[in-house]
Amino acid sequence: MATKYTAAHESPNGPGDSLILITGCSSGLGIETVRALARTGATLFVTARDPYKAKAALGNLLESDKIHLLALDLNSFASVRACASEFLSKSYRKLNILIANAGVMATPEGKPSTASRPNSASSTPTSPSRVVFVSSAAYRISTVHMDNLSLAGEYDPWKAYGQSKTAIIWTANEVQRRYGSKGLLAFSLHPGGITTGSQQHVPDEVQQSWGADKSFKLRWKSLEQGAATTVWAAVAKALEEHGGKYLDDCQIAGPHNPETGPMGPGYAPWAYDEVNAAKLWDVSMKMVGLDGED
Repeated sequence: MATKYTAAHESPNGPGDSLILITGCSSGLGIETVRALARTGATLFVTARDPYKAKAALGNLLESDKIHLLALDLNSFASVRACASEFLSKSYRKLNILIANAGVMATPEGKPSTASRPNSASSTPTSPSRVVFVSSAAYRISTVHMDNLSLAGEYDPWKAYGQSKTAIIWTANEVQRRYGSKGLLAFSLHPGGITTGSQQHVPDEVQQSWGADKSFKLRWKSLEQGAATTVWAAVAKALEEHGGKYLDDCQIAGPHNPETGPMGPGYAPWAYDEVNAAKLWDVSMKMVGLDGED
């Protein structure tokens, strides 16, 4: 179904022959992001945990010789390392744009597989110009619990989801602080409230309550509308001097007004917490075996 955003993607004159890597391309926002950026003529490497599901979802998009599908399970460092190695073996230019789109919400408590540490050389971006992190307004549920990142003994699906989305924003901000002067722009964003496969763990009664909430109804978006901010973050020339910003509704977000409700636009006070973002970066690097490396 066409929306007011559709026409903007008919002739975007975007990244052209750039090379773009997009995670989470087996459903929802990932598919729409691929569809929009494919029109620019860019070469796309798209990833999915289940390649068979992705092939079915992407359909004839994969007929293009400029779109390449890679297997990537972000719950496994071994899979991350394998995907990075495969990408490096198939790509012949630098990575221009990385879009970290993959995600899921309100999951049961669990831990990633860490038996195999990632290879630092494979994980280092080869001078991309932008990295885009898809977060969510739900980060306003919780800041990061620096003294208990795993929420051991106090796990709650929504607290964990909010914390993870705050962590995504802080990661984008820290990437900008560390690498902005080297030509790498980083952005985080809220795509909007969208019905996708990421809600597979959300109880039916909760999803029904969203449908009954008037403030939620006003903010709900189609997949095309939801992907618009991601695409804008990836290619908009207007953002060239604004790295490290949190975006929503295809604009740089201002402070959140509580009167607009939990789904309203804007950022919470801790979104730009530089001290804790730096701490989280250091802890994260140690967790994945990259401590001490730039």
